[in-house]
Amino acid sequence: MVGLKPPEVPPTAAMKFVSAGTAACIADLCTFPLDTAKVRLQIQGEVRIPRSTGTVEYRGVLGTLSTMVRTEGPRSLYSGLAAGLQRQMSFASIRIGLYDSVKQLYTPKGAESTGLAARVLAGCTTGAVAVTCAQPTDVVKVRFQANVALPDCARRYSGTVDAYRTIAREEGVRGLWRGTLPNIARNAIINCGELVTYDLIKDALLRAQLMTDNVPCHFIAAFGAGFCATVVASPVDVVKTRYMNAGPGQYRNALSCLLALLMQDGLAGFYKGFVPSFLRLGSWNVVMFISYEQLQRAAALAWPAQS
Repeated sequence: MVGLKPPEVPPTAAMKFVSAGTAACIADLCTFPLDTAKVRLQIQGEVRIPRSTGTVEYRGVLGTLSTMVRTEGPRSLYSGLAAGLQRQMSFASIRIGLYDSVKQLYTPKGAESTGLAARVLAGCTTGAVAVTCAQPTDVVKVRFQANVALPDCARRYSGTVDAYRTIAREEGVRGLWRGTLPNIARNAIINCGELVTYDLIKDALLRAQLMTDNVPCHFIAAFGAGFCATVVASPVDVVKTRYMNAGPGQYRNALSCLLALLMQDGLAGFYKGFVPSFLRLGSWNVVMFISYEQLQRAAALAWPAQS
């Protein structure tokens, strides 16, 4: 047996809520440089970026990471980490931790198992609610990751708190919720791609008795979930990143950002940064789901009377 055994009494919703946020933070700590590389590749080529001989060009995942370390120092790989962890504690706790509870609400009473429709609806619901609550942390994270790429004199923010304050002052409170609609679309898709795929693969492996409910099973299900989520969500993710990073007035709305990207880069533009997106999302899912399964089991075993 690998890892903790499933408890006799399942974890409570509160245990899943806290475990999901903690597991997502662990995953972010492990994969944040890949997320930063993804953002840099996605915003590269924006019209507003000045084209000069001094402009830094990023090529590929490893090239982007090495260029950042060489030109900006190793700390640049974790720029915006504080906002990223704030985002995960509020965002992942809702979209992942409450998924099972919401899934049960959509499951008809007396049903032997949860159908695909109920899983998809649960994924869309928790994803949308999570985005609505945690959008400001996502905006600040993206801005900060892009901010470090600029020269010192052109940087907009000196720290995470300053980013929240500056965005609210210059763009209004609505600026902190910039890109909410594309982000809702993105995370509804990603939530279904991640949670529903993970759910289905895990159930299939257990029903066919190919594997037991332990770490190897969770690894395979999480890897498949990460790949599916990257394929379906990459176009929305690119638009979301560019729109969030845009200055006031650069794009009228998310649709104008999408059209500008399409006219400038064609369909290939929607998959800018796909490799780092998959490396990041795939590895993030593996670390997160394995940590999540173990943390909620540990919580249920530690506080059995509360389960």
